[in-house]
Order: sequence, then structure tokens, then C-alpha cells
Amino acid sequence: MQKDRHPYKVLIIEDNPGDFFLVEDFLLEKMAIPEIIQAGSFSEAELILESDVKYDVILLDLSLPDKSGEELIIEILKKTSGTPIIVLTGFTDMRFSVRSLSLGVSDYLLKDDLNAQVLYKSIIYGIERSSFINELKESEKRYRELFHLSPQPMWVCEKETYTFLDVNDAAVKHYGYDASEFRGMSLNQLNTDNQTNAVDILSFDGTMHTKHLLKDGKIIDVDIRVTELLFQSKTALLMLVTDITERKKYIEAIELQNAKLKEIAWIQSHVVRSPLAKLMGLIELYDVIGETEDMTAEDYRKHILEAAEELDHVIKDISEKTKAVNV
Repeated sequence: MQKDRHPYKVLIIEDNPGDFFLVEDFLLEKMAIPEIIQAGSFSEAELILESDVKYDVILLDLSLPDKSGEELIIEILKKTSGTPIIVLTGFTDMRFSVRSLSLGVSDYLLKDDLNAQVLYKSIIYGIERSSFINELKESEKRYRELFHLSPQPMWVCEKETYTFLDVNDAAVKHYGYDASEFRGMSLNQLNTDNQTNAVDILSFDGTMHTKHLLKDGKIIDVDIRVTELLFQSKTALLMLVTDITERKKYIEAIELQNAKLKEIAWIQSHVVRSPLAKLMGLIELYDVIGETEDMTAEDYRKHILEAAEELDHVIKDISEKTKAVNV
């Protein structure tokens, strides 16, 4: 059978020479080029682990001359970072083996049952498990950084109850509630839109619009983007919140200006036409007919003046409306 040619670095913490050579033989049976280092005591292992060398796996005997048992496991775990630790022992205490696994060791193997295949499988499993855990921690770290460093309010709430599970610093700053206050609330307590409750909001995919109540009593308009995820073993919703209050006011102001401009355009095209038509008609009538018994020059002057005043009033009205639009 072909040996594994990965250059494993293995630290064996074992004070018994016979047990060490047996474990070494098992490793060499499955691995082509392992680098094997031995520590015969806890103090020796401590010095080795203080170096910059990274080991793929640590094989740990629980009965060392200067430390043993649970205390030994705890101390070794303190000095490693993500390196899988496989306990090798002659003790068959099941409760202690379970306790060892709960402390963070990768596996617990009895020396009497040990062989090359069992040891190799345990090492491969431990390395893969450690790699997965490290990737998970790195992923969680990236999530935390993206979550808490986001300049926009973000939070995680439980899908069934809409209670807050986590909030970022931007949400705390923007809404005025501290993190502990958020965790004692639900999304419904922020929502003030009578037409839309939290359940309605979350029934749609994409961006939803609603109104939220800040701690100081101010009501803001918000858009919310929702993503479902698993958080602390719960089905949860990650929400990114955008305050659109000022943008909405700006849009409403533009819409109001557009309405006024339409009104001005209508005045210009309709209201101005009436007095202007009167003026043009009177002038044309005077040029064609001139004075008559019913329409003297004074009558023409009087009607022209009335039409001019009417036109002046319309122009002033347009001017006032134009000023209001420009404010």
C-alpha cells in the first residue's frame, strides 16, 4: 500500500521509550516522510511549543513525570492554537475520555487497542476537523468584522419571534438603544407603520420599506434588506438597514416643486392668454373701426387699462409661485 507522502510534523509527548518507538513505527508504516519530535515531559513539551514551529498533530500521553491527567490536557491546550491533540493512554476510564473530548482534544485512544491504521485515521480525522474548525472560526471572524464595522445599522433577529439576537455598533448609535436594550426587544417594537408589521415586512424577499421609532421618539423611514442564516443554532434573519428619511424628504420636495411648476406652466398657457387676448382684440378693433358712438377713445383706454391690470396681476402671481418653487 502506498504511503502518505505529505510532510507531516508530529510532536509526540511521551516519557516511555518503548511506547514512543511503537508509535513512531506506526507513523512510519503509514507516512513516507514524517518529521517526528519527542518530548519526554511537560516542561520539555512547553519549551518546544514556545517555538514558531507549527505541528500538524500532537500525540499526548497522559502520565508524564511532571504533569498528568486533566491538568496536563488543559496546559497543553493553552499552548497550542488549533493543532489537533490526540490523547494516548493506558487508562480505560470512559468518563475521563468524554471529559477529555469536552476539553478540546481531537481523539482519545487506548494504547492497548492502538495500531497503525487506527492511529493514522485518527490523525487524518483530527487534521481535517481542525482545518474545518479553523475555517469556521475565520469565517465567523470575517462576519463579525463586516457586521460590527459596517457604517450602516445591521442586526440579527430570530425568524420566529423577531427578537434581536445581535446588533452592530452603527445600529446602537443610530437608534439610541444600547446592545442590551436591543436584545430585550423585538422588531415589532421598532416598527411604527400601522399598515405594515414585522411579519408583513419579512414575508417579502429583497428590500422592504417601513417606519422605525428611535429611542428619542423620532420616527424615521427605512429600507431593509433581509438574508436568512443560521445564528447560534437558530434560524435567523440578518438585516441591513438604510435610513431614507432625508432622501424621502428630498424626493417629496422635488415632487412638490414639480407640481408647482406644472401649475405655473398651466397659468402661462391658459390664464395669461385671456387678458392678452383682450388687449390684442381692443387694439385691433380700434385700428379697424376706430371711435364710435358706443366706444369712444376713453372707453378703449379704460378697457385696455383693465386688461393690462389683469395681465399684471397674473404675472405677479406667476412671479410669487416661481419664488416659492426656488426656495
